[in-house]
Amino acid sequence: MKPSEARNHRAMAVLPLLALTMIVVFWLSLNVGSVNSRSGEVWRIIWGAAADANLDFIVRNIRLPRALAALGGGAMLAVSGLLLQVFFRNPIVGPFVLGISSGATLMVSLVMLTSVAVGMVGVVPYLTPLAAFAGALGAMSLVMAVASRVKQGVTLLITGIMIGYLTSAVTSLLITFAEAERIKGFNLWQLGSFSGYTWTELALMMSIGSVLLVLVYGISKQLNAFLLGENYAATMGVNIRRFRIALVFVSCGLSALVTATAGPVAFVGLAVPHMARLAMGTSDNKLLIPATALIGAVVCGACDIVARMLFAPVEAPLSAITSFFGAPVVIMLLLRNRVKQ
Repeated sequence: MKPSEARNHRAMAVLPLLALTMIVVFWLSLNVGSVNSRSGEVWRIIWGAAADANLDFIVRNIRLPRALAALGGGAMLAVSGLLLQVFFRNPIVGPFVLGISSGATLMVSLVMLTSVAVGMVGVVPYLTPLAAFAGALGAMSLVMAVASRVKQGVTLLITGIMIGYLTSAVTSLLITFAEAERIKGFNLWQLGSFSGYTWTELALMMSIGSVLLVLVYGISKQLNAFLLGENYAATMGVNIRRFRIALVFVSCGLSALVTATAGPVAFVGLAVPHMARLAMGTSDNKLLIPATALIGAVVCGACDIVARMLFAPVEAPLSAITSFFGAPVVIMLLLRNRVKQ
């Protein structure tokens, strides 16, 4: 059997399994919570059958948008991390490590801790996502400026960490002079959570995010060529300048969409692409992109369930749960690569 045929056979086995796992996580997310519910009741509510009014409200307006947001957000963060790893040809970069999430956090803090939004009644629902995107793009631009001068991966990582420190310093100054009520809301947002998602926020995130994910899959062949070097990609007809700009905008957009509404979520964009490569046994982005999206959805959905239930009725910070999951994965991969060397 040819290597390409073997990869396709593996993908045909792994991708349906990942999709099934995602469905199971989604169903669990609808059924678990502080209010007891049986699967049969939840099933009837989903299909519009008569049920307990309180449970009907909880499932339709709290659990369902939250479950969909966790799955969609996880997929977007994971694919964003995959794009960054392809862009920098570095396996240990991601939205959080490179300071992209920190940049988005800074701009969101300007909106939440100051009076910037005063008088912008019609823009307020979209101001936070736009601010998050601007912050993510600004941080990414700084990293790219450094990357164009210095090719060492360690320097790139240090740059991302320094950007994180700088944005945290500015955010701390904003917190110092902000009102107590604004600080409380911002601190809750910083913990990271998919709770409290409204259908409007979900529709905004999923509509834009779905378009970006489809766009990413559409350029999978160009991504494969880009992995082999810019010169090779250019010979394959890829406009390198436009392609680099597109990668930056899409990766920032995916990360910012989630950060704007759910807060900073650590390690998903860094760890999940590696898990996808191990699961698929290939670096072909045509197979990696759907696998990364599915694994990201499963991981984020499962971590959201753990955050919800671990200390119930108190909810644990989502970033803490994803860090407990993601950090060991990254350490294991680093050790694995070290042994190979």
